Amino acid sequence: MALNQSYDLFFIVIFNLSLLFTLLPFSFSQTVADAPSPAADTCNGIFLSYAYTSGTKLKPTDPKHQPYRFESVLTVLNNGDEKLKSWRVFVGFKNDEYLVSASNAVLADGTSLPANVGNGTVFAGYPMTDLKTAIETAGDLNQIQVQVKLLGTQFGAAAPSVPLPETIHLANDGFLCPKPSLQGKSEMQVCCTKDPKFKTNVTVEDEFLPRQSGDLTIMYDVTRTYDSNYWAQVTISNHNPLGRLDSWKLSFDWMRDEFIYTMKGAYPYVVDSSDCIFGPQGQHYRDLDFGNVLNCERRPTIIDLPLTKANDTTMGMIPKCCRNGTILPPTMDPSKSSSVFQMQVFKMPPDLNRSELSPPQNWKINGTLNPNYKCGPPVRVSPSQFPDPSGLPSNTTVVASWQVVCNITRPKNASPKCCVSFSAYFNESVVPCPTCACGCPRNSANTCRANATAVLVPPEALLVPFENRTAITRAWADLKHFTVPNPMPCGDNCGVSINWHLYSDFSRGWSARITIFNWDETAFPDWFAAVQLNKATPGFQKMYSFNGTALELNGVNNTIFMQGLPGLNYIVAETDAANPQKDPRVPGKQQTVISFTKKTTPSINIAAGDGFPSKVFFNGEECALPSMLPTNSGNRKGSTTVISILLAVLVFMLVQQ
Repeated sequence: MALNQSYDLFFIVIFNLSLLFTLLPFSFSQTVADAPSPAADTCNGIFLSYAYTSGTKLKPTDPKHQPYRFESVLTVLNNGDEKLKSWRVFVGFKNDEYLVSASNAVLADGTSLPANVGNGTVFAGYPMTDLKTAIETAGDLNQIQVQVKLLGTQFGAAAPSVPLPETIHLANDGFLCPKPSLQGKSEMQVCCTKDPKFKTNVTVEDEFLPRQSGDLTIMYDVTRTYDSNYWAQVTISNHNPLGRLDSWKLSFDWMRDEFIYTMKGAYPYVVDSSDCIFGPQGQHYRDLDFGNVLNCERRPTIIDLPLTKANDTTMGMIPKCCRNGTILPPTMDPSKSSSVFQMQVFKMPPDLNRSELSPPQNWKINGTLNPNYKCGPPVRVSPSQFPDPSGLPSNTTVVASWQVVCNITRPKNASPKCCVSFSAYFNESVVPCPTCACGCPRNSANTCRANATAVLVPPEALLVPFENRTAITRAWADLKHFTVPNPMPCGDNCGVSINWHLYSDFSRGWSARITIFNWDETAFPDWFAAVQLNKATPGFQKMYSFNGTALELNGVNNTIFMQGLPGLNYIVAETDAANPQKDPRVPGKQQTVISFTKKTTPSINIAAGDGFPSKVFFNGEECALPSMLPTNSGNRKGSTTVISILLAVLVFMLVQQ
C-alpha cells in the first residue's frame, strides 16, 4: 500500500511540473531572453542587436561550399522620445545566406521568403510597423520592442566560427548609427541616435507618415469595411517620364489567410477557390458559395482587363480601368499614366471586426518589355480623398490608406530586352548589337560562341533575322578582310533592335537616322523611345516622321523623347515574307531622320563620338549599346577604291595615246 502511494505521489509531482513548464512564459531551452540586453540601458535612441543562437551542418557535404543551418534573433528597441514609424533595419549578411523565415518582419524590397539575402537586406516591420516610446507605454516591451527570429542557411562559416553579419544599422531616414560593437563572439549591438542636421517636415504629432515619391506608386485604399470583409481600391500610378508597363502583372502576399471574393476593373490570372475549400477558409465560411470566389492563392497575380470590358456593368465601370495592361509615362499622356481596380477581400479570425485591416505585403509588378521595378513595403499614410460620386463639391475620405513605392532597378546579371547598333556615313560597316546582349541560349557551345565579339556587318544585314545573316556576314568579312571566328559569334537574342546612323555632318549642323526593328511576335502600340546625347541635345531641331521632344531629366537637358505621330504609333510584330518558303521573316519597322544645329554646340565633335547616344531606351527599357563606335580611318573606303580604279583606267588611256 505504501508503495502504491509513493507511485501516486511521484506522478502528481511530475504532472504539476509539466503544468508549470507549460504555463511559464519561457522555455528552459531558449537561449535568448525576450528582455533587452543590459547594454540597451545606456542607449537613448534606437537600440539594435543581432544575436546568433544556433547552427547545424546540413547535407550535402561540400568542402568548398558547405551549407549550415543558422538561427538568430534581430532586436529593435525604441529607447528614444519619439515614436519610430515604419521601422526598417539593414542586416549586412555576408555568407551567401538563404533566409527561410522571419517572424514579425518582411523584406523591405518586396521579396517573398524564402529568398537569397547574401548581399544584405532590409527588414521592415510586420504586423507591428511602429514602435512606441517607453514614456507613452510605461516601458511596455510589447509596444516598444520587436524581436525578429530568423531561420535560414548560410555557407562556409563552420564551428567554432560564428556567422555574424558585416554590419547592422537602422534604415530609417534621420538617424546616425556607428559601427556595431561585438558582445562576446555571437552578438553585435549598435545604438542609433537622431541626426541633428537632418531636416524633415514631419512632426511628432503627425499620425501618419507623408506620401513618398518614386518611379511608380501603388495606393491601397480601403473604401468600405464590414466585420468579415472589406472593399479595397488599388491605384497604380506611373511618375517616371521614361517608365512604362505593358500587360502589367501585379502580385502580393496575403499574410492572414485573406481571399478575393470579387473584383472590378481587373481579374486574377488564375481563378481558383480550391485553396479555400480545403483550407481554414472553408471551415470558417461554411455557408459561403466558394463557386463564386475568384481566388484563394496566398500570392495571387492580378492582370488588367481588355478595353472591351471598360463599360461592362459587372467587371468594369471603374475609371482608369481596362486598358489591356498598358500604363504610359506622364510625358506621353497623363490621363493614361495610371490604372485602377477594386476588389472585395474576405478576412479570417481573429480579424473579424471592421476596424481590423491589414494590407497585403511583398508587392511586385512587371510588364513585358519594360523596366524592372522593386517595391517597398506598404506604409500607412493619411486616408485618401476622392471626389464625391454624387457630383457635389465635396470630397469623400476612405477608411484607411497604404502607399507602396516602387523604383526602377537593374537587377544584378539581368539581361536587357533591346539592343542598339551604330553606323555612320564615313564607314560602310555597321557595328552590330553586342553578342548575347539579351542573353544566350543554354546549349550554344556547338553552334555559336557566346564570348566572341560581334562581327561587323553590311547595312543590308540589319533587315534580316540574325539566323539568316551568316552568309551575308561571311561574304562581307571576306570582302573587307575581317577575321571571323569559327563558330560564329552568337546573336543578340533581342526582341527589339535599334540602329543609330550618323547621316550627315556639316559646318552648321548635322543629322542622324534612327530605325527601330521589332523581331518579336508582339506588336507595340503607343510605343516610345528615348536617347541621351550628353553634348548634342541642346542642338536638337526636328524629327520628320516621329514626334520628338527634348526632356530635362534630373536637371540635365540631355534626353530626346520620341514617339510615333498619329498613324505611326504602332510597330507591328515580325511577319512572314511574301514567299515564306524562300525569304526570311520581316520585322516591324519605324524610321525617322533627326536634324541638329551647331549654333548652340559649336565645339561638338560628331564623328569622334558626340553624335552617338550614351543611353537608349525603348518603352522604358534601357537597351544594350555596342562596345565601340564606327571609325573614320577608312573614310568612305569603298568610294575611294572606285575612284582609284577610275584614275588607274584614265592614266592607262593617257599612256596609250
